[in-house]
Amino acid sequence: MKAAAITATPVSHASPQSWPALFILLWSSGYVAGKIALPYAGPLTLIFLRFGVAALVLLLMAVLTRAPWPKDWASVRHLAVVGLLIQALQFSGLYLGLSWGVSAGIAALIVGLMPVLTAAGAAMFLNERISRQQLGGLMLGLLGVGIVVAHKVGAGQAPWLGYLALGAALLGITAGTLLQKKYCAGMDLRTGGFIQLCSATLVVGPAAWLLERLQLTWTWQLVGASLWLSLVNSIGAISVLFIMMRRGQASQVASLFYLVPGVTALMGYLLLHETLNATQLLGFLVSAGGVYLTTAASRFSQRC
Repeated sequence: MKAAAITATPVSHASPQSWPALFILLWSSGYVAGKIALPYAGPLTLIFLRFGVAALVLLLMAVLTRAPWPKDWASVRHLAVVGLLIQALQFSGLYLGLSWGVSAGIAALIVGLMPVLTAAGAAMFLNERISRQQLGGLMLGLLGVGIVVAHKVGAGQAPWLGYLALGAALLGITAGTLLQKKYCAGMDLRTGGFIQLCSATLVVGPAAWLLERLQLTWTWQLVGASLWLSLVNSIGAISVLFIMMRRGQASQVASLFYLVPGVTALMGYLLLHETLNATQLLGFLVSAGGVYLTTAASRFSQRC
C-alpha cells in the first residue's frame, strides 16, 4: 500500500511528535479498562466483544471510504497471522491473567518487556547483532520481572497460571510485532486492521462459547469499558503503533513499551485502588532500566 494510507484513520492526523505520548496513554489505559470490565464478562467473552465491535467499525470505515484491499492471498495470510498473534494471543493471555488475579500494573510490566524479546528475536531471525550492553539489558529486564512476579506469587495473590497466560501474551505481541514490521508495514489501516481483527474474532469466538457460553452481565461499566477497548485500544492504539512502526525502526518504537508499566501502575492506583510497595517499585525500575539499556544500545549502533 502507498504511504497515503497512513492518513486513513483519525489518529493519523495527530502531530508525529505527539504519537509516542498518545500511544503510551492509549495502550496503558487498556489494562485498566480490561480490569474494570472483567467482573461482568468472562475474559474470552470480553475479547470477542471487543474484537467484533472493532472489526465492524473498521469494515464500515473501509466501505464508506473505499479503502484498498490486499491484492493477493499471501498478504491476507500475513495480516491474519499477525492479527492472531497481536490481537488474539496477546489479549487472551492478558485478560486471562487479569481474571486470575494479576494486577493491571504487573500485567503491563510483563507484557511491557516486549522490547527486550523483540531485540532477541531480531538477532535470532533477522541476523541483527546484540551487543554486550543489549545483553546486559536483557538480563536486567528479566531480573526486574522476577522481582515483581516472585513477590506477588509468594503473597498468594495470583496463581502461576496467571503469569503463564501473561507469558503467552508477551509472546504474541513480540512475534506479531516482528511479523508486522517484516510483512505488513504497508497495509491500509482500515482494511488491514479489519482482516487482523476478523481473524482474531473468528478464533476467540468459538473458544468463548465453549468455555464461557458467552455469558455476560450488561452494566454501564461493561458497556463503557468495552467501547473504550474496541475504539480506543483495538483501533486507536494499534493504529498509532503501526503508523510509528511504518515510519521508524521496530526497536525504536518498541522502546516506548518500557514506559507503559509505570503509567499503567499509576492508572491502577488512581482508578482501581491498587497498591504499590517498595519491592514492586524496585522491580519496575530494574525492568525499565533493562529495557532502556537494550533499546538505547540498538539506537546507538544504528547511528554509528
